[in-house]
Amino acid sequence: EYPHTWLPILSWLPRYKLKWLQMDLLAGATVGLTAVPQVLAYAEVAGLPLEYGLYSAFMGGFIYTLLGTSKDVTLGPTAIMSLLCFSVVGGQPHRAVLLSLLCGIIQALMALLRLGFLLDFISSPVIKGFTCAAAITIGFGQIKNILGLKDLPPQFFLEVYYTFKKIPEARIGDVILGLICLSLLVMLMLMKKTLDSEAVHSNSTFSRKLVWVVATMRNALVVIAASLVAFSWEAFGHDVFTITGKTVQGLPPFRPPPTWDNTTNGTIVPFGEIVEGFGDGLAVIPLMGLLESIAIAKAFGYQNDYRIDVNQELLAIGVTNIMGSFVSGYPVTGSFGRTAVNSQTGVCTPAGGIVTSESTFNVSLYCWDSLFICSLVISTEVDILPFVVTFLMSFWQVQYGIIGGVAVSGALLLYSTARPKITVSDYGSLVMQFSSGLSFPATAYLSHMVHSNALRASPPRSLVLDCCHISTIDYSVISEFRDMIRQFKRHNVVLIFSNLQPSVLEILLKADLEDMKYTEDVEEALQQLESGNVLDD
Repeated sequence: EYPHTWLPILSWLPRYKLKWLQMDLLAGATVGLTAVPQVLAYAEVAGLPLEYGLYSAFMGGFIYTLLGTSKDVTLGPTAIMSLLCFSVVGGQPHRAVLLSLLCGIIQALMALLRLGFLLDFISSPVIKGFTCAAAITIGFGQIKNILGLKDLPPQFFLEVYYTFKKIPEARIGDVILGLICLSLLVMLMLMKKTLDSEAVHSNSTFSRKLVWVVATMRNALVVIAASLVAFSWEAFGHDVFTITGKTVQGLPPFRPPPTWDNTTNGTIVPFGEIVEGFGDGLAVIPLMGLLESIAIAKAFGYQNDYRIDVNQELLAIGVTNIMGSFVSGYPVTGSFGRTAVNSQTGVCTPAGGIVTSESTFNVSLYCWDSLFICSLVISTEVDILPFVVTFLMSFWQVQYGIIGGVAVSGALLLYSTARPKITVSDYGSLVMQFSSGLSFPATAYLSHMVHSNALRASPPRSLVLDCCHISTIDYSVISEFRDMIRQFKRHNVVLIFSNLQPSVLEILLKADLEDMKYTEDVEEALQQLESGNVLDD
C-alpha cells in the first residue's frame, strides 16, 4: 500500500490495456501539437528566450506519469505562471531557472509535510480576480505583437499608453496575418463546440471526425500555416512580417541551475541577493502553481468520475519544477487548455503525458498566443470585495494582487468569526439562535447581543440560547457562558441552553457551570419559562 501511495503509477500500470495505449498515443500527440506553439508564446510572456518554453514543457509529462493522480492533467508553462515569472525575475533566464528549483522545493516540502489543506484558505474570488486581471494583461500584451510594435515598457499602464501612441508605426503585414489567424482560431473553436465529442468517438462519419480533429488541433495547425506563409515571403526576400527568429536547437545540458548571476557590468550577484530579489514572489508563485493545477485536477476528476490526492499532486508539481530546473525550465503548473484537449481526446492514463513530452522536443520558429476569455460568477456580495482588490492590484504587480486579495479574504473570514450571525426572536420570552459556531473572537459580540436584548431591557427578560449550530466551543466561550449565568441570576431572570450538541454538552458539564439550565429543544424551554417551572437538568 505504501509504494502505491507515493508512486500512483503502480496502481494502474499492472492493469494497463492495449486499447488504452491507442487512446494515450492519440491524446498525447494531439496535446503535444497544441503545446509546442503555446509554450513558445508563454516563454515570450515570461520575457524569456523562446527555447525556455520548450525546456519547461517536456519534463512534466515524464514526472507526472510517475507521481500524478489525474489521468487528464498536463503540466507545463501557462499564461498565469509566465506572467508571474516575468513579474519576479524580469525576463532573466538564469534567475527564472533558479526560481523553478526553489518553487519546486517549497512545493515538495509542502507535500511531504501534508500541508495541502493550506490551499483552502485562498478563496475563489481571489483566484477569479487574479485570473481576469492576468487575462486582460496578457491579452492586451499581445496587441503589440499583432501590430508589430517593439520595445514597449512591460508595466501594464505604460504598455497601454505606448501601444496606442505607436499605432501609426504598426506593420500592415503583421496586422493582416494576426487578424486572419485570430479569426481562424475563433471559427475552429466555435466549430468544435458544435460537435458532440461522444458522437465523434462512436458513430460519426469520417468527415465529421476529421473536422473534429482539425478543430481540436487548431492551435498547431494555425501556427504551422502562419509559419509557412511567413517563410514563403521571407524566402523571396520580402520583409513583410516581424518574425521571432531562430531558437537554440537541441536539448539543454542536464545540470543544476546556477546559484549566482552576473549583472550587465560583470558584477557577480550572490545567491542570497537573488533570493532576496525574488521577495514575496517566492511564496506567491508556488501557491499559485499549486492552486491552478489542483483546481484543474479536481474539476476533471469530478467530470470523469475519479478522485485525486491533493498532497500527491503537490509532490508531482514540486518534483517537476525541481527536475525542470536541471534542464533550464522555469516554473510550471497544470494547463487548463491542454488538460481539456487531453480529456476530450480520450486519454486513459497519465502515460499520455509521455507522448506529449516527446512532442515538445520539436522546435518551432514562430508563435502565437491564446485568446483568453474571462468568465466570472460572484456568488455573494461579500465575494465582490476580494475580487475587486485582487483584480485592481494585479495591474500594479500581479503578486500584490494575490496578497491583497488573500488579506481581504482573511479579514472577512476573521470578521465573520468575530461577528457571527445571531437571530433574535420574541415568543413571549426571547430566543437567540446562532447561525454558526462560537469561538473566542465572538465572545465580546455575544456578550453585547445578550446584554442589549435581554439584560438591559426594562424589565430584564429571560433568554433561550438555541445552540443547534454550535458544534465546538473553546475556553473563552465557556468563561463567557459562566459570566452570563451569573448576570442572569443577579437580574432575577433565567438563561436556558437548548439543542446542545452532545459534544458541546459534554464540555459544558465537565466545566461544571453553576446553575446551568438546559433543555433538549426550544419549545420545551419556552414551556418551562411560561409555566415558571424551570428545572436544573
